Amino acid sequence: MTPLQRFRALLFSVQMYPMMFIIGLLFAPWAIFSKKGARTCCKTYSRWIFWTARWMVGIRCEVRGTPPQGEVLIAAKHQSFLDIMMIFTALPTAKFIMKKEILRTPVIGQYAKLLDCVAVDRGKRGAAIEKMVRDVDAGRQEAGQLIIYAQGTRVKPGVKADYKVGTGVLYEQLQQTCVPVATNVGVMWPRKGIARHPGVAVVEFLDPIEPGMNRKEFMKTLEQRVEERSDELMREAGFEPDGLHQ
Repeated sequence: MTPLQRFRALLFSVQMYPMMFIIGLLFAPWAIFSKKGARTCCKTYSRWIFWTARWMVGIRCEVRGTPPQGEVLIAAKHQSFLDIMMIFTALPTAKFIMKKEILRTPVIGQYAKLLDCVAVDRGKRGAAIEKMVRDVDAGRQEAGQLIIYAQGTRVKPGVKADYKVGTGVLYEQLQQTCVPVATNVGVMWPRKGIARHPGVAVVEFLDPIEPGMNRKEFMKTLEQRVEERSDELMREAGFEPDGLHQ
């Protein structure tokens, strides 16, 4: 990065957090009493980030494929904060399965609760999966798109990480269509630090996986589709995945 690019990336990163607080506060009276208000707030903030990312650091955000409208399971690859915003904004009534610690994060945690996101304790895998299934069942009165990050965490471009069994458990339990999502956003927006690199950040909704597969077959199909397409998107952005293992 040139000195100018570093300076612009710093300004971009600095403005993100005050604007999160300001927009969250402005929408709070509506959001407290309405999930529509909470969703509108989160999408307004996300669109602010997309706009500022484009002119401040040269990142253009692009959603490909067909975002589902009904009640489905979304199994996505996760590379940075940017793909969270892009996926959420593309969907009409989305909520996330997320680690419990996020609930203590200012603004994000409060809005996650308002949207009925499902929090799990990743330190206790078996209990976390059982609780996740119970919480999902309890929240199904509001049809929508349930988003799970199949690898359980942000994964650096070029690094291979296992797909977690919780996605397969949900697929079997919910008996819903699963829509895989591939991405390359980590090439432009790394998971750590303030570096930002110009380019086209893509999240792509792939062909759905219908219910009825056994867990092993489903997990193999999901990983193959997401990893192959994510590698293609990263190559499109000028990054060659090297197949390293985490």
